[in-house]
Amino acid sequence: INPMSYWIVKQEIEHLNLDDYSDAAKLLRSALEKEIGHLYRTRCISCGSQDAHVKYFLWVKVMPCKKCGKDIDLFPGYLLSTDSRHPRNVFVCPACGELTETEDRKKPGQCIHCSFELTTDGPAKRGRCRCPECGADNHFPNADLGPPKHRPFAMEYYCPECKPSHKGRFFKKPDDKDIALIGETRQRWSRMRPKYVPEAKIPSGDETNRLHRWGYTHYREMFNDRQLLGLELSARMIVDTQNDRVRNALATNLSDLLRYQNMLCRYDTSALKSLDIFSVHGFPVGLIECESNFLGIMESGHTMCVGSGGWANIIEKFKKAKSYCDFPFEVRHQGGKKKLIPIKGEWIGDHLNGDDSEMSRVVDISCQDAASSKLPDALLDAVFTDPPYFGNVQYAELMDFCYVWLRKVVGQDFHAFRENSTRTPDELTGNVDMGRGLVHFTEGISAVFQRMSKALKRGAPLAFTYHHNTIEAYYPMAVAILDAGLICSASLPCPGEMGASIHINGTGSSIIDTVLVCRTTGLMQRKWLADSPMELARIVDNDLEHLRAGNVKPTRGDIRCVVYGHLIRLAIWSLRRNWNKNEPTTSRIAKVADWLQRFGGWAEVEQHMEHIKGETTKDMPLFSVQESNPKYGAEYADVPF
Repeated sequence: INPMSYWIVKQEIEHLNLDDYSDAAKLLRSALEKEIGHLYRTRCISCGSQDAHVKYFLWVKVMPCKKCGKDIDLFPGYLLSTDSRHPRNVFVCPACGELTETEDRKKPGQCIHCSFELTTDGPAKRGRCRCPECGADNHFPNADLGPPKHRPFAMEYYCPECKPSHKGRFFKKPDDKDIALIGETRQRWSRMRPKYVPEAKIPSGDETNRLHRWGYTHYREMFNDRQLLGLELSARMIVDTQNDRVRNALATNLSDLLRYQNMLCRYDTSALKSLDIFSVHGFPVGLIECESNFLGIMESGHTMCVGSGGWANIIEKFKKAKSYCDFPFEVRHQGGKKKLIPIKGEWIGDHLNGDDSEMSRVVDISCQDAASSKLPDALLDAVFTDPPYFGNVQYAELMDFCYVWLRKVVGQDFHAFRENSTRTPDELTGNVDMGRGLVHFTEGISAVFQRMSKALKRGAPLAFTYHHNTIEAYYPMAVAILDAGLICSASLPCPGEMGASIHINGTGSSIIDTVLVCRTTGLMQRKWLADSPMELARIVDNDLEHLRAGNVKPTRGDIRCVVYGHLIRLAIWSLRRNWNKNEPTTSRIAKVADWLQRFGGWAEVEQHMEHIKGETTKDMPLFSVQESNPKYGAEYADVPF
């Protein structure tokens, strides 16, 4: 239903001649280098070379003091780099702004330039900052001041001349020439008449309201002049590309580049790299922003990029992805090394990249609400989907950030881009700002599942992945499955996200998805039925053994989500006989909630799991209320439905 989702899948699937794409991408980067390459050069303070590449420009937010009018730097802290990937800690001096490297992070000592006492803590804390000139207390954010202003205070750069003999990274305070280049960019951008920079306003929303609190009203305000210049020039060159599919691929690259080329990116002081705007699933506005090299830095004769967030990085990533379509593989870990195992005879797409043979497939991609699909009954062999996780991610609010740009570049050629925004009342996510709650989510998922169930052949699977931190978010899935006349015949836990993902790291959230397999008729494995939390604990314990065998170390949050998946499956099994989809939605949700409360929830299952560690998993008895024991004795491995 989201045009960005439609577009991304379209680009994943459709044929692309990689030679043509590589040539066009190289030409694009070369043209940009001539136009703006000098804006990303600086003088190396080690060897004096004027041709060092800037990896990252670091900016601090500034605001005028409400009393004296002087600009205040909103530094949350003065530590620029830890000693994890650089030999020493790097501090910004609060007095002169110069950089000093120290051995001791807790006691950094004095600035080597002005002898001022260095400190880790900055003056901007909890929305307040004291003016160093007059002492007035200032509060932020302040939307009345308009979009935030920024001041460059540091740079990380790369010098190919002295890198072989240099230990660690290169850092410097911007010099006069660096500041002059910013002024040059500002003048050049002010004279330009942009065709492809969107004029779209940022509408209200659960996530976008955070931007409004900082004074952002239009998407273009989230970029500095140098980024806008690079993006506008890129768009003009892409639109002039003659090959349709290559043009669309480069436009897709541009929408990906936006994630790094904006003034909401942060700098990781430990990993020493830029964090893209969606490293968390929202619009967090930090006080320190990181501007990446727009072109990307590629060493001569290498395919590995130096730094992140530039055109070179995006192009290399895209080439690898499309190459995988020709030669998909799995990864096997052997003795600490990765071994690529080709999947012989398999390929992804409408036909092989760069192959003009008869080997082709028909792929039909639609941008529409699945509930309104005109599929004939009993047509489909299977349905696979990944539904929204209720209120976890505001997909449309986030994707508009890229959509408003992509629409300007390719929108006139595609019906999916006819609307100004990807937002629609039919999107199935909880959203307080749009008044979409659990009932809306339930009714939407139910309509989709009912439509897909009718389109499925008898006994064919509808399979989807799901996880959420609260059991309430699972209620709609149970209602939708029951409304569709389906039974959940399996709930299989599998890793669905990297444990190091920034938006869940340290939160106790789960990386485990449950794959729920549903059918109108089929078999349920007898060992997956449970009458009590203790029996369910045994099932879960067996799942955890399988996950650990696959080198996954389940956390408490992971285990909770595994339990939730099984609880929903068991609720569906128990409620299937007397289910009435015509009852009010709130009543149907309440029936699921009531069953789960009577059965016992996560806390009770967790208690029992502590007592069964080390025991062997046994076959579980059936629901005595629903099935008769004599009918299914020990010789029956499966229960038909």
